[in-house]
This record gives sequence, C-alpha cells and structure tokens, in this order.
Amino acid sequence: MPKTKSAEHRVRSSERRRLRNRGVASRLHKVEKKYLALVATGPLADATGAFREVSSAFDKAAKTGVVPKATANRKKSRLAARLKNVK
Repeated sequence: MPKTKSAEHRVRSSERRRLRNRGVASRLHKVEKKYLALVATGPLADATGAFREVSSAFDKAAKTGVVPKATANRKKSRLAARLKNVK
C-alpha cells in the first residue's frame, strides 16, 4: 500500500490511465481486424473506407500516447501496402 498522499494519488491516476489506454488499444485491435477482413474479402470501396478509419484511430492513439508514434506510422504503412496490393 502507498505510504504517502502523493503515492496514493499516483496509484489512482495510473489506474485511470491504464483503463483508458486499454480501451483505446482494444478499439485499435477491433478496427484493424475489421479492415483486414475487408481487404481479404470485401469490396475495395469498403476496404478504403476502413483504411481511413484505422489510420485515424492509430493517429489519435499516437497523439494521446497510447502507442508510440513510430509504431502507429509503421502499422499504417503496412496496412496501406496491403490495400495497394489488392488494387
């Protein structure tokens, strides 16, 4: 257990941050899976729309620090390459 008042505050704030980050990461996984499914089977227009959605989600996650910026850029690049190969 935390001994000081500031340590108690850090425990509470880190738990809030952990829950928020977990939710954002979960959303990232969902939109990425949806996009990959559309690239594999769906129409090209739907896949393009899903790419915009997943790209935006990664940018927002990188902006808030949930994932590192380089990780978001690498993921977006690889997902864009998949879309380009379908065309």
